[in-house]
Amino acid sequence: MSNILDYPRVVCVLSFLVLWGAALFGSFVRKKLGPLDEAERDVFGFVQTAILTLLGLIIGFTFSMALGRYDQRRNYEEAEANAIGTEYVRADLLPAAEAAKVRELLKSYLDQRVLFYTTRDLEQLQQIDVRTTKLQDDLWSVIQAGAAVHPTPTIALAISGMNDVLNSQGYTQAAWRYRIPSQAWLLMTAIALWCNLLLGYGARRSGRILFLVVPLAVAISFYLIADIDSPRRGRVSVPVVNLLSLSQTLHAQ
Repeated sequence: MSNILDYPRVVCVLSFLVLWGAALFGSFVRKKLGPLDEAERDVFGFVQTAILTLLGLIIGFTFSMALGRYDQRRNYEEAEANAIGTEYVRADLLPAAEAAKVRELLKSYLDQRVLFYTTRDLEQLQQIDVRTTKLQDDLWSVIQAGAAVHPTPTIALAISGMNDVLNSQGYTQAAWRYRIPSQAWLLMTAIALWCNLLLGYGARRSGRILFLVVPLAVAISFYLIADIDSPRRGRVSVPVVNLLSLSQTLHAQ
């Protein structure tokens, strides 16, 4: 299921077809069993309204969850840019040789972080992760060597800044891995199926065009949630504004 959720358009089309089929199946069952009498229809209307309200609440809650994760990824992009920019300035606290190495490594590291946010190729992403890990090791080695030769409070500031750089990358990785739980998707899908089944069963007359309304609305909602929750495949992606701006500034220097 997680593979399907990486393709929001597929989610939209499949959910629409399945939900529309559920509404048509409900209409077919009504024809076989006969229409509801007035006493049953009152109770049925109450149940149908309750289920539709529950579906709306769950879709709203899941949409809010997706937006929260999107905001988290965007905030970590800003945090990474701030951490790298701060450490680039703090490199002046190191000896001249180490400072020059740290600046060059930070520029290369920044380029890899920009690629991490913009690439959609999984093979390229693996290469980016390998290069990022190698650059992190090199950065820490240079900082560690400078601290061993000059163990001063000013050097400690440079070490603290490098910790922030490495930690911010780890927080970003975690934020991009965490997605909406599959259980939430299963619950939404199950309730949506029941809603459309009841919609078709409770209709007073058959109308295939009428049965399109709810499935289409739910399918669009599913599409938007899946799109926001898919960092690599979705059209709603994290804008790499801060890292690109920092990269242009550092390379211009």
